[in-house]
Amino acid sequence: MSLSDPIGDMLTRIRNACMARHRTVKVPASKIKVSIAEILKQEGFIRDYVVEPGEPADTIVITLKYTDSRQPVISGLKRVSKPGLRIYTRRSDIPRVRGGLGISILSTPKGVLADHDAWNQQVGGEVLCYVW
Repeated sequence: MSLSDPIGDMLTRIRNACMARHRTVKVPASKIKVSIAEILKQEGFIRDYVVEPGEPADTIVITLKYTDSRQPVISGLKRVSKPGLRIYTRRSDIPRVRGGLGISILSTPKGVLADHDAWNQQVGGEVLCYVW
């Protein structure tokens, strides 16, 4: 199956699994998706992720994180830069998400980074998504 926006598909699967209160969600793997999952884990939005080898393609199994009252830690995901309209930002214009309560994930020349890491490394890039 060919997808025109695989990152958007990943975010939608995570969003739907959170709304349905699933424990895990499976996503087809790619290097950029693994990088996004790593950032989500480092920032505390997901519990863990594992890349499972498969025959046609590898899959990422993401274990979602919930509060004690069974509310998802991820309350929102928004895809910013899309295949039809790429959104780029300079270091000085990196967007703040929800007044600093969320993060933006950027694809930079130094790899896929969270907004504060891109700011510290003094790079801009393509704004992939917002997470809060």
